[in-house]
Amino acid sequence: METLPLNVIIVEKNGLLKMLSIKDFREEELFKKCGFKKADDFTKQTQWNIKLSGTKYIVEVYAKTEGRANSENKYDFPPPIDTKLFFGNCVIISKKQDLSDEGKFKYTNLSLDLWEKMYEKLFGGFEDLTMTAIEDENEIDELENIPKEKKTKDGYLKDGFVVDSSDTEDEKFASDADDDDDDDEANTNEDDSDEIDGEDDLELELLGSELSEDDYEYDTTTDDEEGEGSEESEKNEQES
Repeated sequence: METLPLNVIIVEKNGLLKMLSIKDFREEELFKKCGFKKADDFTKQTQWNIKLSGTKYIVEVYAKTEGRANSENKYDFPPPIDTKLFFGNCVIISKKQDLSDEGKFKYTNLSLDLWEKMYEKLFGGFEDLTMTAIEDENEIDELENIPKEKKTKDGYLKDGFVVDSSDTEDEKFASDADDDDDDDEANTNEDDSDEIDGEDDLELELLGSELSEDDYEYDTTTDDEEGEGSEESEKNEQES
């Protein structure tokens, strides 16, 4: 079988990566490059098809899924083996499509830089925190040219979503004042009602007093008339 020199990446059990140059590469002997004495359980765990800068790659991972306790590999692999547990060292190899040879995939050197780009692509891309911070600093503040009277104490727009604490207190004060006005109006109506009732009672008392006085005068007038009639009757009898 034809052999060739090839650069691969060894994933140590502590999670560190290192590039290993193999003078005579043989796939069936990869377990030895990971420090294992036997090839038992050392198999291909996954294969990724990746396209970078117009070039197609096939990336393969070889590892063991059985091993001694405390020998678990701590590296975070991309899906679909991100939840799979491996033991000891692992190895990553790569193949590249050769368009000059009917598009066949052939083994190719895998550097740490190239794997880093593949790793990022397999995870869906990572956000560059440094660039994000620079963009945030250069971003124009949309509220900078907004008049102060249209912003809350905390610098937000008075749009009904973010309410300043002082605005809340003002609204509460206005609400309480409205409630007090309603209570005062209700009390005023009750007082007016009491005054009206009092006036009605007073008028009734005065009316009752006038009626009693009329009755008394009427009775007095009747008694006088009866007295005068009696005196005239006695005088007529004497003259007779």
